[in-house]
Parts: sequence; structure tokens; C-alpha cells
Amino acid sequence: MVSFKVSVVSTSPIDGQKPGTSGLRKKVKVFKQPNYLENFVQATFNALTPEKVKGATLVVSGDGRYYSEEAIQIIIKLAAANGVRRVWVGQNSLLSTPAVSAVIRERVGNDGSKATGAFILTASHNPGGPTEDFGIKYNMENGGPAPESITDKIYENTKTIKEYPIAEDLPSVDISAIGTTSFEGPEGKFDVEVFDSADDYVKLMKSIFDFESIKKLLSSPKFTFCYDALHGVAGAYAHRIFVEELGAQESSLLNCTPKKDFGGGHPDPNLTYAKELVARMGLSKIDPGVEPPEFGAAADGDADRNMILGKRFFVTPSDSVAIIAANAVGAIPYFSSGLKGVARSMPTSAALDVVAKNLNLKFFEVPTGWKFFGNLMDAGMCSVCGEESFGTGSDHIREKDGIWAVLAWLSILAHKNKETLDGNAKLVTVEDIVRQHWATYGRHYYTRYDYENVDAAAAKELMALLVKLQSSLPEVNKIVKEIHPNVANVASADEFEYKDPVDGSVSKHQGIRYLFEDGSRLVFRLSGTGSEGATIRLYIEQYEKDASKTGRDSQDALAPLVDVALKLSKMQEFTGRSSPTVIT
Repeated sequence: MVSFKVSVVSTSPIDGQKPGTSGLRKKVKVFKQPNYLENFVQATFNALTPEKVKGATLVVSGDGRYYSEEAIQIIIKLAAANGVRRVWVGQNSLLSTPAVSAVIRERVGNDGSKATGAFILTASHNPGGPTEDFGIKYNMENGGPAPESITDKIYENTKTIKEYPIAEDLPSVDISAIGTTSFEGPEGKFDVEVFDSADDYVKLMKSIFDFESIKKLLSSPKFTFCYDALHGVAGAYAHRIFVEELGAQESSLLNCTPKKDFGGGHPDPNLTYAKELVARMGLSKIDPGVEPPEFGAAADGDADRNMILGKRFFVTPSDSVAIIAANAVGAIPYFSSGLKGVARSMPTSAALDVVAKNLNLKFFEVPTGWKFFGNLMDAGMCSVCGEESFGTGSDHIREKDGIWAVLAWLSILAHKNKETLDGNAKLVTVEDIVRQHWATYGRHYYTRYDYENVDAAAAKELMALLVKLQSSLPEVNKIVKEIHPNVANVASADEFEYKDPVDGSVSKHQGIRYLFEDGSRLVFRLSGTGSEGATIRLYIEQYEKDASKTGRDSQDALAPLVDVALKLSKMQEFTGRSSPTVIT
């Protein structure tokens, strides 16, 4: 057994190590600076209670992006020096963010050990590569992201750090081979166990869904399927779940080899960046030349986000979570005894609210950030939740879960087609399910405009103007009517604030809202998930109850409100942009 020594390295604080809602994200070159990663990891250890570090079991893995393998070796050496008992690593450094959550919650080591937390190495849907983004976040023993009480402590620690212990002479561990490597240190034994990235997650999915009914759907000649991992970590699960377990054709998998730079693409599952899938599904200007599949889906870099498509049909994430909630009890065995409640992030459309009201379910509107859902789930108050930014999930783990959402949709399709797969009956399609949902619950026309890498000072000025305008609604309505006389009056306007029903904590300044008399909404948010500049997100929503008007083109239906939003906020004036970076 190889032994190691612990040395103490002097360091000094490095500016800008404040973790956002999803950890710390910066360019690779920033993380490669001397002591940058070490400072942040040590600041995290120092923010945790001693029993979460000394003698503890930690998971260290991620989406496999550039710099992950080097970062894992550094974190292993820091963990050893801090008295951690064992580190679990997914083979080849790969674990999706939902799989990390599952591993923390479900996995038991050969010696009975359970993980108390995890360092997840991901910048989610941001690009990867030597000149692109890297990220790190800490998840707690419930499998969910660290709450603000911990991330605030981490940040304070980064501002005062003077030294960190490290086992510099610890040899690098081969993370490509499954097995356990044991070392001896000043505080005793230290193990690094490399395990199969998919085993625990697949086992969990099989306990939630009826794989046999999904398999029957996928084997039907009437049903065709396509899944695009965008060269992210979802590829480590796609073959195992869709091909081996569910019998899909190998050819139905697109870009399912995980790559450090995501194949040079942007691993964000939306209509802009998932170009190949969008074309294959018949939704681009390019004719695919063949009949598109009945169902398509995509994942982001760390596989917690999802996009759902039907043949020539896009399902908005806001509609997706509402449809899953409306059908979960009948279609998914895990929910057969009923839903405890449902929740959505504030910018997400109110489609879920209408389902909750109709089904008499508890409903919660929370700030953006999955940890708010986690609190509700830990308290047994929420079963299904989602956000407009392509994140959907349930209380099986404490992260959003892209493959779970795909399996949920396949379960609903299997359930709706129980009688149609045999014989000549027409297949109930994705589009059929969505249009039937609109006929039952009404339609929330919805779009999101993203202005990425905007000058941060200009973005703050724009938001300040919108807050100032809220002090006089008559003035706002005068401006609105001048822009577009047919748009309803603004009934109320505020900055969204959330009091957590579980722990009583209050989250302020969570987005600027303009709520119209007809149920329409405009929401403006500054997002903290980019690594440079600011991202302004603008959300535009209109509710239509009249079933005869739910089939309009979304852009046509929303055009007046879009006009109002851009002119009211003086978007072009502040940002210098005549159009957004991404329209969803």
C-alpha cells in the first residue's frame, strides 16, 4: 500500500470566487491559475461541519469536460489531506449531475459506506474546451445543491484563505479502470474507488418506470425514436438505457460519445443549439429527406436538462412539466399512489398552475435554482417540478433529470397507446397529447429571449429602469397603450420575493414581473449561469382559454407583448442588440 504525506501550502485569496445558483463557473484558463481550484475546494471543506469531511465518503465526478481529469486528481489530493476516508469516482470521470444525486442518495459501498456529499465538475450547458468553460459545485447529503447558507460560507472563506493541506506525493489514480486503490496517510487509510457510471442510475430508473411498456412502444413499427446527447455525459447512459434495456435501434442515438469539448458544439438542448436533432425532427428549414421520427429528445452537457420534440413539433418546457404532472399517476408506477404537490420556477409559464388547480394539488412558485425544489421535496410537499430553462424532475433525486424526463414522456406515450400499438389504430402522437392538453387546460403561449454576454453595467441599468417604472402603474399603462393599444393593462408589478414554507428563509430580488389583467406576464431576470458578462432573460407569456384559439402560431400570438417588452425596457438602447442571442 502506497503511503502519502500531507504538506501545507501557503496561499492568498483570489477575487471572484462567489458561487452562483449552480456553483462556480469560469473559463478553463481561470481555473488553471495557481491555487485557484485548490482555494475553492479548501474553502468548501472549511464551510462543512467536521463529520462531513473527516472520515467521510465523497463523490467526485462530472460531465467529462476539458480539465475534469486534472481537477479530479487535485481534489483527490486535497480530500486525502483533509482526512476524507474515501472518494468515489465515476469511470473516466463521468457522472451526470442527476446520477451524482442518485449515487449520494442510493449507493452503498462494499463496506456499508454512504456518501455525505459530492464535488460535481460541470458548467452544465456551457461550451467546453481549452478556451471555454469549467465549473465546480458542491452537493449535500440529500443529493441536492448546497444551500445559500453553505455557498455564502464558501465565498466568505475564499476571501480569507491563507493555506490549504494537500497530499502532493499521492500518485495519480487511474480513473479509467473500475476498482479500488488504497493509500495510507497520517490519519489512516484512504481509498479511491472507481465505479461504473451508469449502474446506480439505471437501477433507480427501473424502479420508477415500467420498462416493459416502454420497450413495447419502442419495438412497435409505428413508433420511431431519436435521442441526441450533444456529446455530453448523457451519452454514458443513452446506450445502456435506450438500446440495451429498452431495445431502441443503435441508429436512434445521435452524438452519444462524450467529448471534452462536446464536439465543438454548445451542449444546450434548445432549438438553436441542437441543430442536428432539430433537422432530423423536421423542424428546421432544411428538409431531412426522410420522414422524421415520432419522438425526439436532447440533453445538455451534464444531462440534467432536456428538450422534448414530436414529429415537426416542439414541446415547451413549461408545457412539458404540466403534461407530465397531469399524466403521472396513470402512466408512471412511481406516482401511482398520487402526487404530493407540484412546483415551478417563477419565470416558468403558469401551465402547471392550471393543472394543479384542476387536480386539487398543492402548488408552489419558487425562485430559479433547484435547491428551492429540494427543500419542498425533503419536506414531502412536492413530487414533480420544472423550470422553463429545460429542467424537469421529481423527488426521486434532488436535481433536475434529463433522462428521467425522456422516460416520463415515453411512459405517457406508452400509456396513451396501450390500445393502438397492435392493429390498424392510429398512433397517439406527441402533438396529439399536447393539443389535447391545451383543449383541457388552455394554452400558455410562451417565449424566452436571451441576451448573452451583455455589458454588466448596462444590464443593471436596464433592470433599474424596470424597477423604477413599477412605482407608477398609470404611467406604465400609458406607455403600453402607446406601444400597442390592444395589449391589456398591467394589473400589478413587483420584484419577486419568496418565503420558503419549509425553513422560513426569504429570497429577494428574484426577477422583475409585470402582470397583466388578462393573465399575461412579462418577466425580466439577470442570470448568473454564464462565465463572462451578464445574461438578460426576458420571458413573455399569454394565456388563452378559448379552445378555438389555442392553435395559433406562437410568435403571432405573442408579437404585441414582445413589442411592449422590448420598448418598455429600452432593450436595444441599453444592450446595443437589435435581436436576442437565443429565442426559445
